Amino acid sequence: MNKLAEMVQAQLLDAIEKDDLVLPTLPEVALSIREAAEDSEISVSALSKVIGRDAALSARLIKVVNSPLLRAAVEVTDLHTAITRLGINYSCNLAIGLVIEQIFHARSPAVEQKLRDIWVNSLEVAGISYEICRRFTHLKPDQATLGGLVNQIGALPVLIYAEEHNELLSDPVCLHYVIEQIQPVLGDKILKAWEFPEQLVNLPSQVQDLDRQTDKVDYIDVVQIARCISQRGRSRPLAALPAYRHLGLPFGTELEVEELLEARSLLR
Repeated sequence: MNKLAEMVQAQLLDAIEKDDLVLPTLPEVALSIREAAEDSEISVSALSKVIGRDAALSARLIKVVNSPLLRAAVEVTDLHTAITRLGINYSCNLAIGLVIEQIFHARSPAVEQKLRDIWVNSLEVAGISYEICRRFTHLKPDQATLGGLVNQIGALPVLIYAEEHNELLSDPVCLHYVIEQIQPVLGDKILKAWEFPEQLVNLPSQVQDLDRQTDKVDYIDVVQIARCISQRGRSRPLAALPAYRHLGLPFGTELEVEELLEARSLLR
């Protein structure tokens, strides 16, 4: 690690410790959707009204329903039908995930590109997480999708910080190193501040631990394997990971991994 990386890492860790680092806030529409989701009696029509306040979000949700992975027999063209097809819980979690995309923007072209790259990768991890969850577990695919979408959320404050520090922006290797080192702890802080479900709140840090052992399969196992599949040039074979064995995944060939890779189109 060079001196710049050491200095930036120390500054960021100090800012985190003192709560001086500005964390991204969850957009208002996401808070409204989550509040609606907490009403166990909410109807499709009522949820349609909440999500329908954001026209772009409504369009994205309809696009997801018509994606190859969900394979609607007849094309869905309205929000009410889309929510009916997805179900209340799935619609809420997907919508919150799609709203999060709106905060992956920056003024600097270099930071904007880095944020885009992270978001595209998060979409891929989310799609693979959905498919692993649906095929091989009894967990909720919508929760796994949301976990995939926020697995790198901690990179956001680091990149916003980099916008104000050109010396960090001009050294891509250093920036990448700092993001990798800082984002797990920041990701946990953000999800805690956003009051995410307990099963996901420590996902950004725990998903990094490839030797993690648990008593039962959870969303972190799913997202961890999805990340490894998405990283094609992985440093360790999938079968060597405890999460892989825990999930009981039946991959005998790379072909089956490729099938899961096709799931990356879920939210595009």
